[in-house]
Amino acid sequence: MELTTKEIAKMFDLSCVQINYTEVDLVELVNIARKYKCGQISVLQSMLKKSRELLANDKNIKLIGNVSFPSGSDTTELKVIQAKQMVENGCDEIDMVINVHWLKSGRLDLVKEDIKAVVDAVNEKLLKVIIEASCLNEEQIKNACEICIEAGATFVKTGTGWAGPTTINHVKLIKSIVGDSIAIKASGGVKNLDMLKEMYRAGASRFGVNLEGGKRILEECIRLGGTVTIN
Repeated sequence: MELTTKEIAKMFDLSCVQINYTEVDLVELVNIARKYKCGQISVLQSMLKKSRELLANDKNIKLIGNVSFPSGSDTTELKVIQAKQMVENGCDEIDMVINVHWLKSGRLDLVKEDIKAVVDAVNEKLLKVIIEASCLNEEQIKNACEICIEAGATFVKTGTGWAGPTTINHVKLIKSIVGDSIAIKASGGVKNLDMLKEMYRAGASRFGVNLEGGKRILEECIRLGGTVTIN
């Protein structure tokens, strides 16, 4: 099978979520997303209003807000407030960080309630749940994936990129658990085209990439003639 540069760009959640990014970087992020026709941009909470302004004349790029990013440790009540505020600020999609402490402590009931509350708060907008797979063992990843499905999330997202890199084995394991019940977003460590191709083959259909990595991958696609073979 083959993917075009445009198809790959549509799967990108081009991100500007590191603490050292400035408004100059945000403007560049939007310009790069427009240039390559990326599907989404993902930004920190305080960047949302400015991002919406920059995207005012472009309805083809969706805006992603990040709830309880990057720790996931906010109370459920605060996560709900954040999610509702993001929807009000024009977010098209929401990514939320799971409460890793509760998950690793075996409080699966609280994890499910946490996710379900945000699902209910976002008014049927697409919700991706960040499970921080690099911090979890296989049983914990299994529990997290099953809870995401039960709570009504749209995607399982591998990580924030802050706690550790996502590996191909993470994506393969998640796919073996969820099958076709929920979509998978690979994020945190998708640095080149070969890695993206591997993760796509393993089951990921959305990719969180930063500004530099996104440009590098899409420019490589263009150098290859605009079509990439996925074996």
